[in-house]
This record gives sequence, structure tokens and C-alpha cells, in this order.
Amino acid sequence: MNKIRTFMLRATVGVFAAGALAAGLMTAPTAGAHTAQDGGRQAVTAQTPFAAQTQRAGLTPAQAGELQGRVDGYLAEEPGSRQVSANRIATRGGDLVVAAPGQRYARDLAGPGASGRAPAACAYGHLCLYRPGDSRDYYRCGTYSLPWVGDGTFNNNQTRGTTARFLNSDRSIRWTSRAPQTGTATWTGVFYVVPC
Repeated sequence: MNKIRTFMLRATVGVFAAGALAAGLMTAPTAGAHTAQDGGRQAVTAQTPFAAQTQRAGLTPAQAGELQGRVDGYLAEEPGSRQVSANRIATRGGDLVVAAPGQRYARDLAGPGASGRAPAACAYGHLCLYRPGDSRDYYRCGTYSLPWVGDGTFNNNQTRGTTARFLNSDRSIRWTSRAPQTGTATWTGVFYVVPC
């Protein structure tokens, strides 16, 4: 009976050891890993889904890692959002584009003309918000959080007469824009946007 217990105990320990070894191999870095540490930041390497976009834009691995860090920050702030290109996030209300290092204006690295030398056009029927480094393009009605501070511009290019509302933290109206209208804005104090 003791021999059977000893055998079963050794077999159980062997199974756990094999499982631990397998788990370690699955989580350990391997050749061709998707990220590499660069100064404490994760840098995008050649095998990530959006690496070709960052390489085509001329970003170094460190710059690609910096960009991904900013994208990750927005993803954490915006429940239900998802990354759809190296610097574009699909949100509940539309799209958010994060400027890549070296871009003055945010341009989707997956799209044409991604140099970021000029602001992206705001499509008809959309409400677009800009600040240095980022742009938001709303094309769905609803109430959306706006975690921005500082100054920027807007383009209310929705159908004529559509009123966009910019709300305080208590959701009272801070200011409005009636389409078509463009202008400058102070985003500090605007907590919510209601495009239509």
C-alpha cells in the first residue's frame, strides 16, 4: 500500500512539475516576441499587428512603443473601445486618432496621407475635435466622456442646424455649436460631448 501511495505522490509531483515547466515556457520571451523593452517602455517589433504601419511611418521601435503607450492609456479610459490601427481607436461614438511622434496633427497611420502635416478633413455629418496630438471624430449620437484638457479646435460638420453640446462635470451645458461651424475651444472643463 505504501508503494502505491509513494508512486501516486511521485506521479502527481511529476505532473505539477511538467505543468509548471510548460507554463514557464509559454510565458517566457521567445525569439520573435511581440515586444521588446526599451527604456522601461514596451517597443513595437516586427511581429505586432500594426508594426508595418509604424515602420512605414518611419517610427523607431522606441517611438512605436511611446505611441502604443498613449493608445493603451486611451483604451483604459474608454470602456468598449478597441485599437484598429497603430494609432486609431474605434470608440462608442466614433474614432480617436492619436498623433504619432513627429506628427503635428493626428493622422491614421493605416490611411493615405499619414504624414500628419495638415489636419485630417472632417467628413460631412461628423463632429470633429482637435487638440495638439489627438483628434476625435464623432459620427454617432449619444453622450461621450471627453478626458481632455488644454486648447484646441472643432469642426461641427454635421447636417445644417444640428447642435452639438459640450457639458460640464454635472452634465449641464457649458457651450453649444450649431452646424456648420468651426472654431477654437478650451477643452478644460468640458467633461462630456453630445454630438447630436
